Amino acid sequence: MTRLTLTSRLFVLGLIAAPLAAMAQNGKSDREVPRTAAGQPDLSGHWTSATIVPLERPVELGNKELYTQEEADKLLAESLVVTETEAGTAADVHYQLDDFGLDRSQNPIALNLRTSIITDPRNGRMPASTAAAKAAADARAARARERGFDSAQDRPLAERCIVWPNEGPPMLPVGYNSNLQIAQTDDYVVVLLEMIHDARVIPVDGRAGLPAGVPQWLGSSRGRWEGDTLVVETTNFTGRTGVRGGNVLSANARVTERLTRTRDDTVLYQFTVDDPETWTEPWSGEYPLTKIDGPMFEYACHEGNYGLANNLSGARAEERAAAEAAEKQ
Repeated sequence: MTRLTLTSRLFVLGLIAAPLAAMAQNGKSDREVPRTAAGQPDLSGHWTSATIVPLERPVELGNKELYTQEEADKLLAESLVVTETEAGTAADVHYQLDDFGLDRSQNPIALNLRTSIITDPRNGRMPASTAAAKAAADARAARARERGFDSAQDRPLAERCIVWPNEGPPMLPVGYNSNLQIAQTDDYVVVLLEMIHDARVIPVDGRAGLPAGVPQWLGSSRGRWEGDTLVVETTNFTGRTGVRGGNVLSANARVTERLTRTRDDTVLYQFTVDDPETWTEPWSGEYPLTKIDGPMFEYACHEGNYGLANNLSGARAEERAAAEAAEKQ
């Protein structure tokens, strides 16, 4: 994808930031949006959620919801500077992101003036975890320290290419590959996320959800149209699916998503997470999806996943070295 210059990015921000600020406040646009033959808003196409807006608001901003135009210009300029890795470091050996077109300065960004993706609680930050969730997180951390390298099954789900915390629901931006494709018929909406590789098939024909006790990695999603907004309710989580911030959604969590095509090139994505077993109160957020050119290429996480094999073989090598050192004493 062609790299945009910083000057052109600031120009684009100036063109669309004001409409996005208004959209952030009322979730609507007066512009006509594309529709399907059945009259529903057409959500299909390729979109990006790439953003410079953090999930949680910096503490020092308090309850400030929106940046000013000048603050947004400055933040964008600072955020799109390519950071060179230090030669010979682990980061440099891994890869320099801009060498592969993965630096966010090289890709479209879903611009808006919000100071955080989280909109509720009012401080723009995750609510407190419950005592049970904290205890479970501590237990997971202890197990990872003690047995984290015993087998492939003891490694994190993301490292095993099973499910990533950004996939959702709620769907959240990641550092790169924050792209998705939506396909739509009268009876289904399908959301394919580039990172990692999963397609959520969402019936919108009124059928019931899965019975209780039938867990899914991404939950069981059912959609309905409320005016021009697609509302998706998701339940039946596994109790193991992570969410950015370190917690996992409990098996009884409910996530509500709302997708509204507010402009030809914009879908407003809103969500609410209701999981009293994990957080002391529900939390909500929103951000715009910006239309991009396709196609979207396969993110083949399983193929050549040398990191998993190398982590385990490295752990076995350390064990052998420790055993040999003990024999010599």
